[in-house]
Amino acid sequence: MRTCEEPRPPNGQSPIALAAGQSEYGFAEKVVEGMFIVVNSITIKIHSKAFHASFELWQLQGYSVNPSWQQSDLRLTRITDPQRGEVLTFKELTWQTLRIEADATDNGDQDPVTTPLRLITNQGRIQISLKRRTKDCNVVASKLMFLLDDLLWVLTDSQLKAMMKYAESLSEAMEKSAQQRKSLAPESVQVREFGICAQQSWAQPFGGSPSPSSIGQYFDKHDMKESSYHLLISRLDLHLCDDSHAREAGALKHGMLGGAIQLTFRSMAFDYYPFHKAGDACKHWVRYSEAMETRGQWAKKLVSEFQSKVEKL
Repeated sequence: MRTCEEPRPPNGQSPIALAAGQSEYGFAEKVVEGMFIVVNSITIKIHSKAFHASFELWQLQGYSVNPSWQQSDLRLTRITDPQRGEVLTFKELTWQTLRIEADATDNGDQDPVTTPLRLITNQGRIQISLKRRTKDCNVVASKLMFLLDDLLWVLTDSQLKAMMKYAESLSEAMEKSAQQRKSLAPESVQVREFGICAQQSWAQPFGGSPSPSSIGQYFDKHDMKESSYHLLISRLDLHLCDDSHAREAGALKHGMLGGAIQLTFRSMAFDYYPFHKAGDACKHWVRYSEAMETRGQWAKKLVSEFQSKVEKL
């Protein structure tokens, strides 16, 4: 994989549907979703203008699950609501060992004396929820949960600085990609609303006014209101070591050793909602609490003040 200077255009319709000669969610998609995938080892190499990285996975498994994240009948791993014209699917990826390594490139503007970043984790899994339109299989919203057990990470100060530089080099490309997705979001919403209205007008002559059904309620229970990304770590032992003196000539000879800090985090979670608008409700968030109500009122007040200032200008 290689990072792009400019984001690529959207992929368009599902290649599975096109290869099967269909334009909507159908039999071919269901067959591919039902596959159980087992890979003994997989290596992913990422190249960027500032660094190159590699991800190595052992004993990777991918399979469909029900909304409770349990393996069951394949018919229970998807929720289709014809009234909305959308389908929910649930996937899970598990592995035995994950190894991540990143290092600066030769022609990058990094410090020539850098230490490669290395991270080895034990068992982990990724839970993926997708909401797609049945008419063209385009993804409307997604939810990705990255779950890790006990994690031990030893970082030196040079590695920490390098990690910050790597993140900074990726931030520009990620920002451009986010701007592209946001610019295309209104169009997808309009298409979605048009598809729902068309289906409702088509169904009304046969069944009258649409009423909430059990499928619609079940769909609402597991629906993703917006795309989100989550990281959960049960326990993280982070060791920060100072190796600046060790790199200097004669430092060890004179007994000049750096210090170290050990940090332990339990039940650490990160939640990222990239397309959430300021002032919108947060009740559908994973870890919603009453404290967010105060934050919501505060955000709405700031938005209204900003809008009033813009109107005056």
